[in-house]
Amino acid sequence: MGSMMIEAPKADTFLPPIEKPKGLLMKLAYYFTRRQFGKVLTPLKVHSARLPMAFGQLYARVGELDKKLQLPAETIMLIREQVARTNVCLFCIDIGRALTIKASMNQAKFDALEQYRSSPLFSDAERAALDYVTELTKTKQAHPKAFSRLRRYYSERQICEIVWLVASEHLYNMTHIGLNIHSDMLATSAGKTSRSKIEPGECFLGHASTQVRFPLLRSSYGRGRKAEWRT
Repeated sequence: MGSMMIEAPKADTFLPPIEKPKGLLMKLAYYFTRRQFGKVLTPLKVHSARLPMAFGQLYARVGELDKKLQLPAETIMLIREQVARTNVCLFCIDIGRALTIKASMNQAKFDALEQYRSSPLFSDAERAALDYVTELTKTKQAHPKAFSRLRRYYSERQICEIVWLVASEHLYNMTHIGLNIHSDMLATSAGKTSRSKIEPGECFLGHASTQVRFPLLRSSYGRGRKAEWRT
């Protein structure tokens, strides 16, 4: 999967994983992630388990908003992967790549992401978007030339969506980098296991790629609504 194929974690997280969480919803989160992924994902054990549920709801909102984007699903994932690669967020690169495999996206294109400027797999519009998000992520500036190229191919709304993807991806990237959370090796097993209805824009405890839906909870979560924990 290209030169940044995820390797096994090389160091411990800065905070130890919480193996036995407190609270019903967090216990359910552990149960359903283990059932879906075969493991409890590291961001859940290291980050989410230490915070009030309201923080998870904030992360969840990112995934909900992604569903409203007009950009093609593949473009969304190319942008998120490029930002994660530029920031070297190993967990985000891994879970994002796992999503693209589950969604049957063009793996050759994601393999060639590092060579997007020269690879024939990418359109001029994709190159313009990737140039822009790479520059914005690296320099924290948007130069007029890159922005002018972007405007040739994307509407004003789509440009704002691209900026949203960069900004929201940083939320996930900095969470994991700040706690030394590395890859959970999800992409490695993605082709060997199946999971129902993973859609771009869904959010998981640690990335806007996937989500965990809980069964009906009638008391603590809210009057008979279907509880969904995402971060």
